[in-house]
Amino acid sequence: MDWQEWKKSQENVETEKFPNEIILEVRAGAGGEEAALFAKELSDMYIMYANLKNWGARILYVSESSLGGYKEVAIEIKGEGVFEKLRFETGVHRIQRVPETEKMGRVHTSTASVAILPIRKKVKMEIKPSDLEIEFSRSGGAGGQNVNKVETAVRIVHKPTGIDVRSTAERSQLKNRENAMRILSAKLEMMKEEEEAAKHSLNRKTQIGTADRSEKIRTYNILQDRVTDHRIKKSWHNIEKILNGEIEPLLNAMKDYARPIV
Repeated sequence: MDWQEWKKSQENVETEKFPNEIILEVRAGAGGEEAALFAKELSDMYIMYANLKNWGARILYVSESSLGGYKEVAIEIKGEGVFEKLRFETGVHRIQRVPETEKMGRVHTSTASVAILPIRKKVKMEIKPSDLEIEFSRSGGAGGQNVNKVETAVRIVHKPTGIDVRSTAERSQLKNRENAMRILSAKLEMMKEEEEAAKHSLNRKTQIGTADRSEKIRTYNILQDRVTDHRIKKSWHNIEKILNGEIEPLLNAMKDYARPIV
């Protein structure tokens, strides 16, 4: 093998480890409408960060709340280094603030969960067609201008695990089905990785980045203008800039902390 062939093989290994495409999923947690509004703010934060990095970002599926927040959203992000940069964002994010509807001035705590799902070219997981329940409906929301014409929206349920995925962004039923299958494959891969990590982790530090979606990782305290990452016990100020996509310092801090174990 000559130098060019070796270099290409190493690039392929690196791409497989840190793929350049992810599905970023945000779900509202505790806190009702406030949680949904926070989920939208987080989604907007990641999209704005993607724009700053000149990555491509688009919403594949969104379920809106009555006040315009997001109950759930799936965002496709493509770009060089996207998974390597965002892989530690998985977990529970929480916000502490006084809602505009709060007349007594009390601070409320709301949460939203983030999942980073890498899209790998080589899919290791075999999915049996008999394990799938597929539904089609009329599309609405992003890409849903054909709302009253054709049933293009796709929902797929993986019966053995109960995983439920949807795609509504495309005008084509076939493309929405392909998107949904990519999301499902990524979720099944993540589930497998979570199970393996739980078996072999020796301590909390070795679990960083292993997609523990139940772990509280970050708090956004509006009144104190402070964002704290609980995994590394580090804080940053100027929440407005952070929520506008300027999260590079937070991402780099996590990468530096995890460097010895990755």
